[in-house]
Amino acid sequence: MSEQVDVVVIGAGVVGLAIARQFALGGREVLVLERHDAIGTETSARNSEVIHAGLYYPTGSLRARLCVRGKHLLYDYLRERRLPHQNCGKVLVAVDEGQKVELEKFRKQSEINGAGDLRPLSTADVKALEPEVRAVAGLFSPTTGIIDSHPYILSLQGDLEGAGGMVVLNTPVRRLQPTDAGITVHCDELSLGARLVINSAGLSAPDVAAMCSEAPKAFYARGRYYTYSGRSPFRHLVYPMPEPGGLGVHVTLDLVGQTRFGPDVAWIDTVDYTFDDSAREDFAAAICKYFPGLDVARLQPGYTGVRPKITGPGEPAADFRIDGPKRHGVRGLVNLLGIESPGLTSSLAIAEYVAALVSE
Repeated sequence: MSEQVDVVVIGAGVVGLAIARQFALGGREVLVLERHDAIGTETSARNSEVIHAGLYYPTGSLRARLCVRGKHLLYDYLRERRLPHQNCGKVLVAVDEGQKVELEKFRKQSEINGAGDLRPLSTADVKALEPEVRAVAGLFSPTTGIIDSHPYILSLQGDLEGAGGMVVLNTPVRRLQPTDAGITVHCDELSLGARLVINSAGLSAPDVAAMCSEAPKAFYARGRYYTYSGRSPFRHLVYPMPEPGGLGVHVTLDLVGQTRFGPDVAWIDTVDYTFDDSAREDFAAAICKYFPGLDVARLQPGYTGVRPKITGPGEPAADFRIDGPKRHGVRGLVNLLGIESPGLTSSLAIAEYVAALVSE
């Protein structure tokens, strides 16, 4: 069976749905193809659920620009629709004198990025905010928050469908075929001729891109999250200094106040959500650097997530890649590559950016 549609979005994660919503609200006919039997089941559902401020990312990078813009859009969206979230703030800590230099770098970077003023914290200030945390200094980020991602994803789907768009589940894309009129999207029992295809396939985006254009190699970094049973010792998010591949094993809170620790970083060859509890001692040791009162017996295996990276171990973290025809030469195709953290925070801004790119 072959049909025609204006816009096809591949991937019904938070970013794909935000993009699809953007185009549908703009009056275009939009169809979202999702290979799984539900929306938002991969990266969108397996992360820290943090609304990031935008303080870490290099000057002028898409990650910096879209995080800062996306944060404001996201808070406004959540407030307007009364969706669950909390602007709880984050404490970034230095555990020794050497790390104080890194703190100052982040403070300056936050200012450059327009991510909001970070308040310097002394040892006593950290103790006043988080009595259980050990640190020689810190920074307080007032615009960092937390979100329940599932209601947000459902709301994006509702907006999309309210504007006439549609999500089709259990429909993996097998082949992309450029044509004079656009791109034909081949699925198992369906072929769609589309004027515009947005590849927002997350972990599989490099594979989808490679069907008809240049694409980077995909790398996968798995991170574990442990829950912490009993009453939470924390009132804010608490972050150590970033580590290669991620932001370090940090403290996050959910909207009922339960503490989670994670993620760590383990490079894997294929997407695998297995929870490996064999390195619990290393995980606990990372936490104890800033939370010496950790009760290891209260750490309970939670879940894992896999970051969709396009650079590998030992390489600098890549910027978001949002590649249009000017980069890859295929008319009617936009590839979103390496959309890891802060993709959730940036989702509405990414949608704006893609719409503007297409309008060019």
